[in-house]
Amino acid sequence: MRKDKRDAAAKMSRHLDEFISVRKISSIRHPESQKPHVKYGNGLICQFSKTPPNIVCGRFWELRWAFGCPLNCAYCYLRGTTRGNMKPRAVKLEYVLAALDEVFSDPNFNGGKPALFNSGELCDSLMFPSIMAKIADKFDEQNKHKLVTLTKFGVKNAKFLVEKPRRNVICAWSINATEVARRWESQAPTPEERIKAASMVSEAGYEVRIRIDPIFPIKGWRKSYEGIVHKLLSNVEPKRIILGTPRGLWKTIHYAEKAGVDTSWVKYFSDTETGWGKKLPFTLRKGIYEFMYDKLSEYGYPKKQISICKETRELLDTLGVKYKPLTCQCYSH
Repeated sequence: MRKDKRDAAAKMSRHLDEFISVRKISSIRHPESQKPHVKYGNGLICQFSKTPPNIVCGRFWELRWAFGCPLNCAYCYLRGTTRGNMKPRAVKLEYVLAALDEVFSDPNFNGGKPALFNSGELCDSLMFPSIMAKIADKFDEQNKHKLVTLTKFGVKNAKFLVEKPRRNVICAWSINATEVARRWESQAPTPEERIKAASMVSEAGYEVRIRIDPIFPIKGWRKSYEGIVHKLLSNVEPKRIILGTPRGLWKTIHYAEKAGVDTSWVKYFSDTETGWGKKLPFTLRKGIYEFMYDKLSEYGYPKKQISICKETRELLDTLGVKYKPLTCQCYSH
């Protein structure tokens, strides 16, 4: 009976080669197979390329040497990324170093161009200083690529950088207004301690970048953020300052609620969904960035050295910000 059904169906069917030649068929490639080789060391080094079309955030290289974070910030996106498992854990160092050797020996990596490796996308870069010291040493074995550390830790965890300066390391600190840090970053060193650490490594010769992100519109936010800009630029001359406002990915909110942390920050989001979850209302975000531009300008900080992270094309166009599509605004230059 099944054979009869197949034969009947075949009579009503037409061969594919009536529409396209066999030679043409053989030349078709699945879209996924057309992506460049973007993973090394079994995925310990990979290229981030998940940005939605309406968000200005391009590809950058992740160094996945560790996962989780001990600082437990209430709004942290890692809660969603790790599905609630914030326990700090490191990959075996030998695997990480082998992955870096694989990259450093590949002349075609990143199209042959120098790259920045973000070591703080899935963890805090300085949560295991002894391990990060060895990774930083590995980068000094070559002269093409650079390591970016991103942290909220203070002087103690950054001492290894000063004790042995490395020429291929860029140090970035995530810093927020003091009141925001008190509410939602209570287990992290204070913003003042982070600024002290950033100043320390800057004096040791490192390039320093600063993230003021996420900027929350708490009561009196203008005064709060003007205060942190004053403290920052009175002590450090960052090569780049990266601004951002809160992103409300549903997984972040879900696992924050599940962990029982303070989720009062969620109240600031509008109902509008973007490719990167919920955001503050458009006019409020625009006002925040314009305020920060003005304050940084008052201290003589160049606008060309300011980036805006994971924002919509519409908003950046409204601000008159120039950007390169598919290029990371924070770690690609």
